[in-house]
Amino acid sequence: MNKRPVLIAVAGGSSSGKTTVVDKITANLVGYGVVVIKHDDYYKDQSEMTLDERRVVNYDHPFSIDNDLFYEHLEQLMNNQSIHKPTYDFVQLTRAKKTEFIQPGKIIIIEGILILEDKRIRDLADIKIFVEADDDLRFIRRLKRDIKERGRTLESVVEQYLSTVKPMHYAFVKPTKRYADIIIPNDYQHDVAVDLINSKILSILNQ
Repeated sequence: MNKRPVLIAVAGGSSSGKTTVVDKITANLVGYGVVVIKHDDYYKDQSEMTLDERRVVNYDHPFSIDNDLFYEHLEQLMNNQSIHKPTYDFVQLTRAKKTEFIQPGKIIIIEGILILEDKRIRDLADIKIFVEADDDLRFIRRLKRDIKERGRTLESVVEQYLSTVKPMHYAFVKPTKRYADIIIPNDYQHDVAVDLINSKILSILNQ
């Protein structure tokens, strides 16, 4: 009988440094079969909408995420079953046609701004992490990323940040910090926190 995987949930504001923290955790767990799943890939399909309509959707509200499918897939992985994970097209702002075949690993890391908002997902997680960063720093990082990687204009990024990203951060994202087992400030080195997290992961695996 296969042992239940260890599930780590990594939350935090947009561009807070979640991916950096995940990369540092996984770098020290080579050979343990780590699976990383981004919550962003579970944005709802919007193919029936025009591109202009998709642009005004509030992507920082919990309703924008298909958490029912996400939870279903997590349960399958936790039961050592494979899944066909959706992928998201951030240029077309809808779910892409291709899916990704994911096999379960000993360690599963889930990452996203709203990853701790749904109680069903929180209850599955063995370790809950919240990555914090200064608002100005997060905005600058997001601005650079969206222009470079997602084909956005300066004006559209600023408008989205002021109209939805910032207010939703304070309404839905930041309040989930209270559910975290560990809070990591991303303004400086966090090797000690990562070492402690990895030690806890290995401890759970060896139980």
